[in-house]
Amino acid sequence: MKKNHVPASVWRNPVHFLAFGLGSGAAPVAPGTFGTLAAIPLYILASGLPLLTFLILVAVMTVIGVWLCHRTAHDLQIHDHPGIVWDEFVGYFITMIAAPPGWLWIVIGFILFRFFDIVKPWPIHWLDRRVQGGLGIMVDDMLAGVYAFLCLQGLVALAWFN
Repeated sequence: MKKNHVPASVWRNPVHFLAFGLGSGAAPVAPGTFGTLAAIPLYILASGLPLLTFLILVAVMTVIGVWLCHRTAHDLQIHDHPGIVWDEFVGYFITMIAAPPGWLWIVIGFILFRFFDIVKPWPIHWLDRRVQGGLGIMVDDMLAGVYAFLCLQGLVALAWFN
C-alpha cells in the first residue's frame, strides 16, 4: 500500500486543512476512508436539520469543495492528491440525504459510500479520468454518493415494508 505524503502546508494553510478533511486526509494509509470517518461526526451534527436545509448545506459544501480541491491541487501541483478528502465529506453527506436516524444507517451509509468510491462503477471511473480541476476531484465522490444514496434508500424501503 502506498504511503500518503502529507505536505506541511496542510497544518498551516486553512484552505489545505479543509481540503484535507480537517486533517483526516493526513492519515498515512487509506486517507479516503479516514476522511469519510471524519465526516460522520459532522453528519451527526447536521442530521437533525430539516431536509431542505440539509440539501442546501450539501450544495454549499459542494460548491466550496470544488474551489477548495482546485486551489489545494493547484498549490500542491498534484491533480488529486490522495489526502484531499473534502470530496469524501460531500459524497458521504450525499449518501446520507434523508437517511433514517441511528447508528445502523450511519454505518450502512459509510459502507455503501466507500464501496462505490473504491469500486468506481461506470460512469464514475470514466468521469474520474476525464474531468479536471476541482470538479474533477469532486465528481467521482459525488456520483459515488448518489449511487450509495439510491442503495441506502432502497434498503430503507425494504426495511419499511418488512
